[in-house]
Amino acid sequence: MKFIGRKTELAKLNSEYEHDGAFVVVYGRRRVGKTTLIKEFIKDKIAFYFLATEELESQSMKRLAGVIGRTTNNGLIQKASFADWLDLFQIIADYKPNEKKILVIDEFPYLVKINPAFPSILQNAWDEILKDNNVMLILSGSLIGMMQKHALSYDSPLYGRRTSQMRLSPLPFSDVYKAFDLSFDEAVKQYAVTGGVPKYMEFFQDKRVLIDQLKEVVLSKSGFLYEEPFFLLRSEALSGVNYFSVINAIADGNHKLGKIASALSLDTSSLTPYLTTLIDLGFIEKRTPITEKNPEKSRKGLYFISDNFIRFWFKYVYPYKGELELDNTQIVIDEINKDFTEKFVAFAYEDICKDIFANLCTKEISFTPSRVGSYWLNDINNDTEIDVMAIDNQDKKIFAGECKYHIKAVDAQVYFSLKEKVENNDEIKKAFPGYKIIYGLFSKSGFTNRMLDIAKENADILLINEDTLLKDK
Repeated sequence: MKFIGRKTELAKLNSEYEHDGAFVVVYGRRRVGKTTLIKEFIKDKIAFYFLATEELESQSMKRLAGVIGRTTNNGLIQKASFADWLDLFQIIADYKPNEKKILVIDEFPYLVKINPAFPSILQNAWDEILKDNNVMLILSGSLIGMMQKHALSYDSPLYGRRTSQMRLSPLPFSDVYKAFDLSFDEAVKQYAVTGGVPKYMEFFQDKRVLIDQLKEVVLSKSGFLYEEPFFLLRSEALSGVNYFSVINAIADGNHKLGKIASALSLDTSSLTPYLTTLIDLGFIEKRTPITEKNPEKSRKGLYFISDNFIRFWFKYVYPYKGELELDNTQIVIDEINKDFTEKFVAFAYEDICKDIFANLCTKEISFTPSRVGSYWLNDINNDTEIDVMAIDNQDKKIFAGECKYHIKAVDAQVYFSLKEKVENNDEIKKAFPGYKIIYGLFSKSGFTNRMLDIAKENADILLINEDTLLKDK
């Protein structure tokens, strides 16, 4: 798959490259594109790229020697034996001393697994050999817990050495949509499954209809993604059944802390550590109404699965594991055909609309968002719900948006209903007194003539036809 997006991340890496003593930590969940980003960055630069694996330390040293030998065109190094990491790092430092070099250690946690003292070894190497010898160091890893512990935390020997860190997230919808020749509808449905995770996206680029791709990659026992959530949890050493059960409880529609606890027959205090860990690792997220001043302490928080694919898997794979093990895929296909658009894609579409709005703020409209989220009064199922809400504290503006993933054009009644929800809401008025309100309607199927006429007469109404705004064609 071609390299797409990541302009901000590449710019940051290039900025670090220009400075002496750059030490960057890149981490993020598996499949998110860390290695691809790093390889794009080191193109046309002197770079020693080393991918760590779970092997004997002596074999790791031998492979790094091979990398050094090939990069420097020195066959003797490839043939030599090394028993000390510092000797290898010294060779890198001594190579072309007047030119900038990059040392990449990818999947750094594997080296820690085989030698717990490796962070201390690397600290010594950085302080005494690499930092002052034109070397930029990049540590990368997919095991988020271990990266935080051994590369970022206060207790790590490497603490205080890094000059920058970036936690890589999946690609935003706007980047994905612009990069591929898909209709807006096709792009939204595909993104609802892949969530912008580059590795997942690779399996959905062959122009076949989505259901055929799902049958092969997800619903088949031999499919690459058939047991993906199990693999992701095991890779983070979350083997306890409770982690899996927590995600499943949320997938079943339990979003409040108390409801999740009740579904698992746990008290809330016992549940909280599991939720905290899953949030920290990026499997789930806690959402709060945008009116909340202290989201972390809010009692209105609701928990959702943050990964689109995992959400798809728990809805359409896990409940039918028995049937799929017997190759009875049709029952799942029937379920997908029944409510995929209305019950699954429409939810993902709301998050896509948030990305679209953030994208518009940089290009099309005068709005500097402090936060982009949503709003609900007490419960996500309450009538008072606003799909997209953003706050511009700088210019004292509120954006309130409604998302409609319907086959029908959006009529004026949707706007009037949204306007009423905002204007009659005391909580919003109290939280943002005197703020100007801008209304937005997102629609995949356009707008009625009546709605278009109303918008022409009111500059504070945005009608967002994503297909027009996002496609640079």
